[in-house]
Amino acid sequence: MVISTFARFPKPLNQSVSLCLIALLSIITLRWLQLPQLNQLKRGSQDTSTAELQQEIEAEKVRLNLLQKFPTFGFNNLLADWVFLNFLQYFGDDEVRAKTGYQLSPDYFEVIIDRDPKFLQAYFFLSGSTSIYAGIPQRSVALMEKGLQFLRPKAPPQSYYVWRYKGIDELLFLGEGKAAQHSFEMAAEWASYYNDAESKSVAAISRRTAQFLERKPDSRIAQANAWSLVLSNAIKSNDKGSAQLAINRIEALGGQVSISEEGAVKVFLPKED
Repeated sequence: MVISTFARFPKPLNQSVSLCLIALLSIITLRWLQLPQLNQLKRGSQDTSTAELQQEIEAEKVRLNLLQKFPTFGFNNLLADWVFLNFLQYFGDDEVRAKTGYQLSPDYFEVIIDRDPKFLQAYFFLSGSTSIYAGIPQRSVALMEKGLQFLRPKAPPQSYYVWRYKGIDELLFLGEGKAAQHSFEMAAEWASYYNDAESKSVAAISRRTAQFLERKPDSRIAQANAWSLVLSNAIKSNDKGSAQLAINRIEALGGQVSISEEGAVKVFLPKED
């Protein structure tokens, strides 16, 4: 019997074997919960009607709700990574997303942030996918607020970016200038803990944006500055749709965007506020 076999090993080894079995069981269960539905969603782009795709989206939403309650036996990071990979597959299927939209984006991040709030890279995708694509910036901000409760200036490193993403969403998509001012002030404060060039740049830009907002909550310069951050993020992730949106908004606010033949981007903020 399995129990009698375990009894011949020292207790620490028994615990290690038990943990391995639990991890294996978790992986198998996660695979059962996630992959079949995602494969259906992927196949749907070729031979499934929009109505059928929507039914599959609803089924995927149920699965994500189950994953929020799924016991991980201490393997929260494993679950967060797994769900994030599934989100990337979901988000990257442009053909299906053109038919059904991006409404599940915040549901993926609800699971990810609940299980691993220090998963810094996830916040980068949370803001863009939920605010820009799904059109639900309030969910994006709420999830970042939840995650920030577990973050510190240096844990994880460069966690100041979450404050900056939050400030961008508050300013550009919710029109909450005062809340955005606070978020940019916090981004500047947390970035000031570091001495590298990138962090110093973030601190300076965030502080300047907060100052514009303190003087004028609906500052055109602050908004154009925030859109320049969206543009920078979009270029890093090769998101042409968000990049073009950011360029359009910057120009509508009175700014200009210059792109050299080498691909270098320069943003000129509005001359008047």
